[in-house]
Amino acid sequence: MDLFYYILAGAGVGLAIGLTGVGGGSLMTPLLLLFGFPPATAVGTDLLYAAITKSGGVFMHHRQGTINWRIVSVMLLSSLPASIGTSYFLHLYFDSNEQYTDLLTTSLGVMLILTSTVLLFKSKLLSPSEKNTPRFLQSARRNALPWSFFAGFVLGVFVTLSSVGAGAFGTAVLLILYPRLPSINIIGTDLSHAVPLTLTAGFGHLLLGNVDFLLLGSLLIGSLPAIYVGTKLGSRLPDNILQPVLASALLALGIKYVFF
Repeated sequence: MDLFYYILAGAGVGLAIGLTGVGGGSLMTPLLLLFGFPPATAVGTDLLYAAITKSGGVFMHHRQGTINWRIVSVMLLSSLPASIGTSYFLHLYFDSNEQYTDLLTTSLGVMLILTSTVLLFKSKLLSPSEKNTPRFLQSARRNALPWSFFAGFVLGVFVTLSSVGAGAFGTAVLLILYPRLPSINIIGTDLSHAVPLTLTAGFGHLLLGNVDFLLLGSLLIGSLPAIYVGTKLGSRLPDNILQPVLASALLALGIKYVFF
């Protein structure tokens, strides 16, 4: 009976992904925590779930030529070592996954708050105009590749700890640093960075014993067809209603995990 609920949960998250475009980490990990899974299992399983569900998108964007591989390479040069280092840190300094539960849940809360903020103020990031842009952002845009390297490092750490951030937060970074890059290229570039990162982080959690393969399979069975259905429905539903509602829910969850 539990498997049915996990499949149903996968379908629900998959539908939300298709409708809103928000990555599964910000939705799936909190849901698994509500189901009673330990934070380490929720994070580890969700990372592999994210890598698998997003991999098809990378293939399609590669065929369409909508990936900036230079940006992807720069971000991966820092995010993959940061992810591996974070997993090694968890292995080296903690005797069991229960001991770093608070670290994972706090990281999850922080990333949910950041993700919800990005969703709520996404329209502010879309303008390529330099007018009224703060000087530090103008400077960051002139040095976009070094800042991309730094952003990759931050994402490598926090995605490994929370499974959240490779999608919405990674997209926000690209929107800020590369405002003139077409939206379709932003999406393709972010996906192409997210898949190797979540796969590396997920493998790290696998070595730590934090992946439930029965749960992973159930989630995939439910979500893969639901993502397709959600994508079809999403083109007919008002995005200005769906994303603020979802962002508000993520913000509430983030505050819960950080402060309560």
